[in-house]
Amino acid sequence: MQFCRMYSGTDGKSHFEELDQDAGSKLFSNSLPVKALVFKNDMNREDLHGWHNAPRRQWCITLSGSVEIGIGDGTVKTFGPGDVFLAEDLTGQGHTAAPKAWVRAFVHL
Repeated sequence: MQFCRMYSGTDGKSHFEELDQDAGSKLFSNSLPVKALVFKNDMNREDLHGWHNAPRRQWCITLSGSVEIGIGDGTVKTFGPGDVFLAEDLTGQGHTAAPKAWVRAFVHL
């Protein structure tokens, strides 16, 4: 399982950070306050393909299909079923997304 964070750096670009998946991690086995849970199956939205920012802080959990997320330094990560990332790149250049039959859950923070 991929477990990471995507955030806006001081350089105005989005970056990835791997998150701790160990048993003692503060993100596992603890309650996290959330505002909403939204399931999306709108598949291949064209508006995701260009550069854009996350609309809010949110966990993105891929349920089926996949999405390729690209950031400003040229890094591209592919997220498939079971992969999770925290989208926090609310400012700056943002990221690109190339969904392929992407069904996901967003957990708004």
